[in-house]
Amino acid sequence: MEAARHRVGGSDYVGVFATATDKYVFLGVGLPDNNAKLLGDVLGVKSVRVSLSSSGLIGLFSRANSNGIVLSSLTFDEEMRDVKKLLPDMKVGIVESDLNAVGSNILSNDKMAIVNPDFDAEAIRQIRDILDVEILKEEIGGFKTVGANNILTNKGLVINNRATDEEKERLDKLTGFDSVRTTANKGSLAVGLSVVVNSGAIVTGDTTTGYELARIVDALE
Repeated sequence: MEAARHRVGGSDYVGVFATATDKYVFLGVGLPDNNAKLLGDVLGVKSVRVSLSSSGLIGLFSRANSNGIVLSSLTFDEEMRDVKKLLPDMKVGIVESDLNAVGSNILSNDKMAIVNPDFDAEAIRQIRDILDVEILKEEIGGFKTVGANNILTNKGLVINNRATDEEKERLDKLTGFDSVRTTANKGSLAVGLSVVVNSGAIVTGDTTTGYELARIVDALE
């Protein structure tokens, strides 16, 4: 698995600014070209620039897999139209919920999505329809913000260090992965916000230690 440490927009929380699939990495329109090039090159995918909620915080306001991309309820109509034009091969949809930082509240690969248990039934239906996945409503390590605090790809699961043995055992049984507990960015529990990742590569924040990166890569390989 290819791995790199980097800062995006001057921040080690690279996952705030981008989200990736095995085909694309979605970035804000204002992100510096060198950041966009590095992310695309390391992840081995096409860089797609979008604007969501009039911001460049793409990792907060979207969650994607190979089937579709879920957008925040704060997304403007014009932004929605632009994303649909850029992605004719993917289902694009908005989840109508007060939990509008969907990237922080949804964790997904191509087969399943682990979601904040506070999503209502209609939001769950929308997520299932857009991403075409099985839905698991879970809290991990005391965090309902499962997307912000954990990592899920087609190859593995990383859970935050506060997850209990019982939670790890349950999640491993549900997902079929042997999950690994760790932190990122030198002790941060916001593991998901510290990375941009797909099945083949990962970019982590620059302060992620060698031990933390090795733990993450071990889980996702």
